[in-house]
Amino acid sequence: MTAERLSPDLAPVWAVLHRRLSTGQAVHRIKVGPLDPNQQAAIADLFGSPRLPGLYWTGSLADIDAVLLEVTGCDARAVVEQLIGPVGNRSAERAADAAARHELWRWLSEHNVVRAQPALATWVSAVQRNGLIAKSVERTRSELERTLRVLHELPCPGTPLPVFAAELLGDPHELDEGTRVQAMVVRALTAIYGTEPPADAVGLRALWARAGIADDELSSTVLVAGLPMYDTGTPIGHILHSCASAGLASVLTLQQLRVQSESIKVADRVWVVENPSVLAMALTRFGTGCPPMVCTSGWPSSAGVLLLEQLAQAGTELYYHGDFDGEGLRIAANLVARVDVVPWRMTSADYLRAVGADGPEVGRVTPVPWDLELSEHMRRTGRAVPEERVVEDLLADIGG
Repeated sequence: MTAERLSPDLAPVWAVLHRRLSTGQAVHRIKVGPLDPNQQAAIADLFGSPRLPGLYWTGSLADIDAVLLEVTGCDARAVVEQLIGPVGNRSAERAADAAARHELWRWLSEHNVVRAQPALATWVSAVQRNGLIAKSVERTRSELERTLRVLHELPCPGTPLPVFAAELLGDPHELDEGTRVQAMVVRALTAIYGTEPPADAVGLRALWARAGIADDELSSTVLVAGLPMYDTGTPIGHILHSCASAGLASVLTLQQLRVQSESIKVADRVWVVENPSVLAMALTRFGTGCPPMVCTSGWPSSAGVLLLEQLAQAGTELYYHGDFDGEGLRIAANLVARVDVVPWRMTSADYLRAVGADGPEVGRVTPVPWDLELSEHMRRTGRAVPEERVVEDLLADIGG
């Protein structure tokens, strides 16, 4: 007798058996019901019982196996697989799913983009709290890979958003408002910049502009001094040489840097600072002999990013110093990740030597990859060290 020839009224027994066996746990007894009269009679017939079992029936798996082996030549597992389908192992499946999720979150938290900018740790936590996309590890990882690809290229040197999306993701609309990748990138940028998510389209445009997307070629500028980086036969080269020869700062536009990107000539080392006042004091101190310097004026503009990229690609060593506060650390970490600047006088020892009880509040502090203890020291003291407070040390390095 094959399993298919067993009474159809035994279906509740097979359903309970299949469900219990599929848990992956040991099964000793099952309870079936409520049963109608026909189902009760079928169970009594199967076990040769003179009495009906009642509304609910409880039986041992050993007894069920024994009866089925005698009647069909198959045990209970084989019978339910013939009648219903393969018996799974939900316990093993849950364990495998949990392991896959754990590996996904481990991969994300240890990704080189996240490790390079520890401010993204809060974004990683938020992504994990939101859970999987469509309950799929593969789908979630695919979307995260695309998001991280975008973050790796930000800030960018003033590329329009559709062009940036097309070049990086293959679709000019992939970063339009409402797409999943756009939402994740925006949340990540607010973590990097330490801001609230944009509340409207104006705020969103401002956030993209801060990340170097679609800046105007003329309004995006960068401040430099002592930087004879272009041939004097070019307009930008003539401006830079004239200003350097007079001991003056220069302001370069994104348009100028784009036009002259092929004729760059640089020094071996360029000093990069966060605040214009430091550049001004360097010019006062060194005049026409001011070494090559760039000022980011806080978060670098598209012009600033492009200039630093051009310098780095030409083999220049970029030494960066900024404020010892939460924002300053995030700017420095971003530049380390984006253009491989070398943190300059930005260690725990430098901070502890300069911090005082009268400094401004340090703000929201996140770790930095080059000195894992620095953020802890800053949180403990609660005081920032503006770049101007250590300007004499900076000028000694620059002049040396």
